[in-house]
Amino acid sequence: MKTILVDAIDTFVIETKNGFEVFPEMYELLETFPNDKIILTGADDVQYKAFGLDNMPYPVFTLKHNPEKTDPQYYQLMLKRYKLKPEDVIYFEHNPNAVKSAQSIGIKSYYYDPVTKNLKALEKFLAENI
Repeated sequence: MKTILVDAIDTFVIETKNGFEVFPEMYELLETFPNDKIILTGADDVQYKAFGLDNMPYPVFTLKHNPEKTDPQYYQLMLKRYKLKPEDVIYFEHNPNAVKSAQSIGIKSYYYDPVTKNLKALEKFLAENI
């Protein structure tokens, strides 16, 4: 069963009038899949706390901007850490350059538009690629 890699900020964690919070509809969607999930971020220690990443329902992986998610090495290190291969995961991300970076090492990736928040399209991607 494939692991779902979830982009953190502006995707799973959104800014609200109360600060940064889990996007509830996305959480509900992800919970319909029994797969393991890992939240991916580049957040450093200060950002980690500010974005509430210390209180997530899934494990959180960060390299504290060294390297950024736009660098394929980020994904290679993440896969190594979790003992996964590119074909073991699927990924969705709001940064087109990070999507391309993950794709460059063989990770099936989907660009998630943080403005339109099209959860139906995301659900279709997940269902078709699990």
